[in-house]
Amino acid sequence: MTTEKHGFEAEVSRLLHMMVHSVYSDREIFLRELISNASDACDKLRYAGLTNADLIKDAGEFAIDIRLDKDTKTLTVSDNGIGMNKDDLISHLGTIARSGTSAFMENISGDEKKDVNLIGQFGVGFYSVFMVADKVEVLSRKAGEEQGYLWSSDGIGEYTISDAEKAGPGTSIMLHIKDDAEEFLEVMRLKNIIKTYSDHVTLPITLISKNDDKDAEEKETSEKVNDGTALWARPKTDITDEQYKEFYHHVAHAYDDPGMTIHYRAEGMIEYTVLLFVPSQQPMDLFDPARKTKVKLYVKRVFITDDCEDLLPSYLRFIRGVVDSEDLPLNISREMLQNNPVMTTISKAVTKRVLSELEKKQKKDREGYEKFWESFGAVLKEGIYEDFERRDQILKMSLFNSTEGDDLTTLEDYVSRMNEGQDTIYYITADNLAAAKRSPQLEGFKAKGIEVLYFVDPVDEFWLQMMPEFDGKKLASVTRGSADLDDKKDDEKDQENAPELDALIGVLKTNLGEAVKDVRKSNRLTDSAVCLVADDNDMDMHMERILKMHNKLDGAASARVMEINAENGLIKALASQAAKDGSVDALKDASLMLLDQARIIEGEVPEDPVAFAARLSKVMEESFK
Repeated sequence: MTTEKHGFEAEVSRLLHMMVHSVYSDREIFLRELISNASDACDKLRYAGLTNADLIKDAGEFAIDIRLDKDTKTLTVSDNGIGMNKDDLISHLGTIARSGTSAFMENISGDEKKDVNLIGQFGVGFYSVFMVADKVEVLSRKAGEEQGYLWSSDGIGEYTISDAEKAGPGTSIMLHIKDDAEEFLEVMRLKNIIKTYSDHVTLPITLISKNDDKDAEEKETSEKVNDGTALWARPKTDITDEQYKEFYHHVAHAYDDPGMTIHYRAEGMIEYTVLLFVPSQQPMDLFDPARKTKVKLYVKRVFITDDCEDLLPSYLRFIRGVVDSEDLPLNISREMLQNNPVMTTISKAVTKRVLSELEKKQKKDREGYEKFWESFGAVLKEGIYEDFERRDQILKMSLFNSTEGDDLTTLEDYVSRMNEGQDTIYYITADNLAAAKRSPQLEGFKAKGIEVLYFVDPVDEFWLQMMPEFDGKKLASVTRGSADLDDKKDDEKDQENAPELDALIGVLKTNLGEAVKDVRKSNRLTDSAVCLVADDNDMDMHMERILKMHNKLDGAASARVMEINAENGLIKALASQAAKDGSVDALKDASLMLLDQARIIEGEVPEDPVAFAARLSKVMEESFK
């Protein structure tokens, strides 16, 4: 028999150290994790058997057995599911990429007390067994393969994998229970955990233990512990909030409580049952580039797949739960699901219902909806540019920050507050809310009492291309084009300094050349000296930065218009110098520093940081003479 030693990844070792030394009060979650994984393994084999009957010809009834042995202080959880080969064992149990561990590790602070509390939030799947066991052995054989393997570890820093000739189909996980965790060798304790967390699992869960009655003929006692009825098939009136919560934990592999529960049965030409949950916290894979939905598809209570991209649009990928159809064939494959008319009908109806429920929450529970929006608004807004049929509905549901105050607002609310004669909805895009609020382009709008919306999610730049107006009102960026903020009094005041200001604009144009598209007096600045804006027909500056960051921009960045504030003290001083002979050369450094200043304000770096530092040092040196 060959035995290989492997070291855990560094991140897993850190995690296991925490688990081994954990005093977490809810250590019982380890059993929920093992049962959930076993259930998934059986579902996967059943699905694989739809297209390859040989895989399940000897499987028998799918089931989960839990065997406890007080004499050896072991607890074994077994299933007859898909199983694992050597590569699977290394991938699933030796690396960071499974069971939510990556998100867990990102949240570790180094404070042991705080970090232990994270266990309850993330669960971290299989690794939670080391909270109760000082040694774990995983015996597994993958369906369709002859060779079995034994994975073993004490959770300290390495694990071994050896050939196991007698491995049966599926997986058996044997836990050698710690002295301080012997409560998990008690029948009543285990029954209570299973009933609490896993009663809804549709596979039979059997608890097997040695018979305490020495006179009994049977040496072992076995008892089916769970109800096993699909929760979504029960009447809503028979289901408690606690049962909904635990089913959410199971189906979503999540540890927060559901923020919303949507449970209904559709009857008519096409019949199906829906039990969906909106999480209260962001799932760890919410912004995964694959953007896969995670709702499980069942047909007549038989699991088909959890990777059905036609069931819900990707902008609803935060939704977890099940859809159970009465009309799809049991032997349907993933390929057959694509463009299936029954699936198309179900998808449209379920998407409509989810959005309808979110709209109701927005109207009836604004505080709760704002919490939802904080977590999932950026994802839901993807539907504005992806879903032509529902984009208007989603836009109306969208919430934004604005210069009006700290409260979130809808576009409808913004329109209701527009100034008399205002026919444009103004917005600013930025990487985050703090950057948006700091932008000098807002100064003139604030001074005139014109509300500006903050669009701070990357997706905003994309849906704006699809929705140039709302309710007949044009959407316009305050960082683009000339601001329509003219004031007759300001115009009269500017006439006094017009010759000097014109001279400065000429000097700046000469010194900056093609680095700027134009230089002009600003109507949008009231305090800052300078800012950059995009011309009317140019790409928005923030959009350009996003594309450049992702290498999606062909060619060099567009030159921008530089606006200067005629009332700013620095600009006045430069203007007075610009009218003198030799001002072009005299103001060369100042011109370049103004441009660099404008770039820095926009969150960019000077084109030549070394030259910028040299010019700054020179100016500072002169000021102290």
